[in-house]
Amino acid sequence: MIQGLSHLTFIVKDLDRMEEILTVVLGARKVYDSGSETFSLSKERFFLAGEGEDLIWIATMEGEALPGRTYNHVAFKIADADYEDRLERIRRLGLDVREGRARIEGEGQSIYFYDDDNHMFELHTGTLDERLRRYAHGKAGSADLPARS
Repeated sequence: MIQGLSHLTFIVKDLDRMEEILTVVLGARKVYDSGSETFSLSKERFFLAGEGEDLIWIATMEGEALPGRTYNHVAFKIADADYEDRLERIRRLGLDVREGRARIEGEGQSIYFYDDDNHMFELHTGTLDERLRRYAHGKAGSADLPARS
């Protein structure tokens, strides 16, 4: 039986650039750097993002960028009050912000962006419970439900 999420690993061409993205946008802190050692497949760094029981272990490994962009992504939960600040941090780093999909009121807001290696990230203000409750109350695209980014 699965006990939870262990970690996320991203293969990146530039470990320093990804460190900047993780620390500035996610507020992650670096807890390990292999330096020139390669205990795994390549040089790697470990980060912790979040707080308390919600800590997320993020690993980065040196390697080739993804060949292209897709909608596959990892979403991190943020507070609604942090939305504008995080969007500004992303823009300040020159990251490519992707236009969000149409949303109905009550399912939260999202910021989608790509790193330099074609990984897509989402910062989302809602929860699964909120989304399911909202979906149970009406059809997507209903004229009386305003879209949100």
